[in-house]
Amino acid sequence: QVQLEESGGGLVQTGGSLRLSCAPSERTFGSYAMGWFRQAPGKEREFVAVIKWSVGSTFYADSVKGRFTISRDNAKNTMYLQMNRLKVEDTAIYYCVATGSDRRGVLTPLQAMGAMTYDYWGQGTQVTVSS
Repeated sequence: QVQLEESGGGLVQTGGSLRLSCAPSERTFGSYAMGWFRQAPGKEREFVAVIKWSVGSTFYADSVKGRFTISRDNAKNTMYLQMNRLKVEDTAIYYCVATGSDRRGVLTPLQAMGAMTYDYWGQGTQVTVSS
């Protein structure tokens, strides 16, 4: 069973930056799309961003658009989430997600934002933004 390994969380002040990384435990694992969800205390889990691995196309939640950048390094088979201008409301556990490698076709925004689209989930990494 492939596992997603996250790193890069931590504590930062408002306006600061962090970069999250995610890589599959099996380096030959290829996903159709990978992304990030987050869950703050007492709130529902929400979509953050997704990247379609083959073409690099991206889609973001409105709340992070313009501040967060999702990217991937094909050689390292690793996905990143660069988070800039962080706000207190960005505090959450961030989860790396991935679809299965056999997925085909178009990934609509609605599908991208749905947790059911993703077959693999990381254990999560804590991001805390202090005021």
